Amino acid sequence: MAPFLVLAAVSFTLKWPLWVGLLCLLLAGYVAYFFRNPYRQIPGDERDLVSPADGKIVHIGRDEQQRWVISVFLNVFNVHINRCPMQGTISEMTYTEGKFLAAYDPRASSENERNAIRISQGERYVDVTQIAGLIARRIVCWKKKGDQVGRGERYGLIRFGSRMDINLPGDAVLNVAMGQKIRGGSDILARLPEHAHAESLAS
Repeated sequence: MAPFLVLAAVSFTLKWPLWVGLLCLLLAGYVAYFFRNPYRQIPGDERDLVSPADGKIVHIGRDEQQRWVISVFLNVFNVHINRCPMQGTISEMTYTEGKFLAAYDPRASSENERNAIRISQGERYVDVTQIAGLIARRIVCWKKKGDQVGRGERYGLIRFGSRMDINLPGDAVLNVAMGQKIRGGSDILARLPEHAHAESLAS
């Protein structure tokens, strides 16, 4: 944002064409808008798994282990801060170099640049994967393996249009549907069964 503001100031000072200064101000405003980091009230209790991102749900399915897999597409106008779905410990973190296919392309999950973390709570875990898109070519993660994280806590961001995949326990009860627009930290993706939460606390 700062470079655009400097250019705008220079353009007005040196009396460059008015449109140059206005364009720089517009770009600075968009960058500030894109990197906004709004406060979110975290709903529910520890059994509720919250959305890790703002965006639109473009896939709901099951993997080979019958765990839930949810994919969220983030367009360039969404908040791009990423949050932890549940409280726990980051037990695994894997960065993979890859392509930069459009984030809404189903192949993006397996072929694009991505960073996956596993948040463990006893014997249970949630995998969250940040996936770069056609425009977003920079994944940022502020956490490291072994860190303790809270439910709804901010842990990173993906610049510009991107995608997030969330892998949840198969016995979780989903609270979302295909095509639904969700907000990170504010919307509940799924709810864990009561016995599962008790087991996690006892572990």
